[in-house]
Amino acid sequence: MFLGASLLAKAPARAAPMTLSDQDKALLAQIEAYLNAQKSVTANFLQVAADGSTRTGKAWLQRPGKMRFAYDPPDPQLLVAGFGILTYYDPDLGQTSNIPLSTTPLGILLAPRVDLESADVYVTNILRQPGQVDVTLVRKGKEAAGSLTLSFATDPLELRGWVVTDAQGKQTIVHLYDISPAARPFPDSLFQFTPATSPIPSGG
Repeated sequence: MFLGASLLAKAPARAAPMTLSDQDKALLAQIEAYLNAQKSVTANFLQVAADGSTRTGKAWLQRPGKMRFAYDPPDPQLLVAGFGILTYYDPDLGQTSNIPLSTTPLGILLAPRVDLESADVYVTNILRQPGQVDVTLVRKGKEAAGSLTLSFATDPLELRGWVVTDAQGKQTIVHLYDISPAARPFPDSLFQFTPATSPIPSGG
């Protein structure tokens, strides 16, 4: 199971909105402010698939709406989000999958404005642990796309990764590390997919 497969899940999910306390709402407001302040960042990542296999690579995230996951060689796969489309490319299979970003769980993270209590998103769970908090989110009316659990370090608040859970309960876990804000926006070409001209960038 790879990240793109989780995002393309179609079967219905059955998560219910949780009742938020004042403490929960204050936490969500803090998370929203933090995420909306993030513009362009790079990070290395470790991805753990549902079968336990692991992959590593480099990620570029640029809000709103843009992301690139380039897997370390010899893994040739590529995941690119940009201009409203999420593309997963597997050259070994000769397969390219495209889906509107707005229908995917990761579209919540890359939205122009993150609003965790909006008309389009609801919270199904908040898990607090020492030094960490996890918030699970689902798109209203798009439950078939699965859920997104964002994981944050709490002192200071920092996104450390996420879990995409598909409607069958299979999970793809992404751990971020070496997170670094970029001094300037990345070029649009980084988030455009053309199979013949999409090598893994060497710079940040």
